[in-house]
Amino acid sequence: MKQIKLPTHLALIMDGNGRWAKRRFRPRAYGHRMGVQNMFRICTHAFRLGVRIVTVYALSTENLFRPKEELNELFDLIRSYFTKKKDKLLEMGVKVNVIGDITVFPPDIRESVLNVMDETKALTEGLFNICLDYGSRQEIVRAVNIAVSQGRFVDEASFSALLSTGSLPDPDLIIRTGGELRLSNFLLYQAAYSELYFSNKMWPEFSKRDLEKAIENYSARDRRFGNVREGTT
Repeated sequence: MKQIKLPTHLALIMDGNGRWAKRRFRPRAYGHRMGVQNMFRICTHAFRLGVRIVTVYALSTENLFRPKEELNELFDLIRSYFTKKKDKLLEMGVKVNVIGDITVFPPDIRESVLNVMDETKALTEGLFNICLDYGSRQEIVRAVNIAVSQGRFVDEASFSALLSTGSLPDPDLIIRTGGELRLSNFLLYQAAYSELYFSNKMWPEFSKRDLEKAIENYSARDRRFGNVREGTT
């Protein structure tokens, strides 16, 4: 890929796994499995390109209201990649951080998640945030309640520090696949000035080249953050 301006923080809404599987007359669980495999492929490529932080929307709070059978399949998938296939996470060479309420998961999954976070905490090649049982509205309400319980007023900086992303920079680019044009309760506060890129491709078919095209599109944008450059209107 030619020399371009890279986002420091890339966020991914990996939508379309179930629809991709349905079009192939396969069960939704197959689509989720292929989606996770592609997550590692795309995120590894992003880090190799030079992106420092990647945040993925792996399981939303709303996803927990899906049918029990599908939810158990999602739990098994999480269990597999944080235990049997933990090496895939370690091979990425980046610090792994899980954002969300992991208390909803079975004890063995919680233990595996915490172990991976501990084993990668000293890695400095990048930061890989995996959002599990995450919802942005819930995150904002929780941050407000923390501030209220401490009896203090907050400004933008101190409020941001109360969010799950803490002191991390806000995402520069958010990519959503699957043809939907919304954020779906993902990083709503942090996305105030993020560049948005939507792809009609289902997540399992979103390729490394598709990622590069999205970054090239981002690089060509003029990010003024509400300011007007001299000589413009």
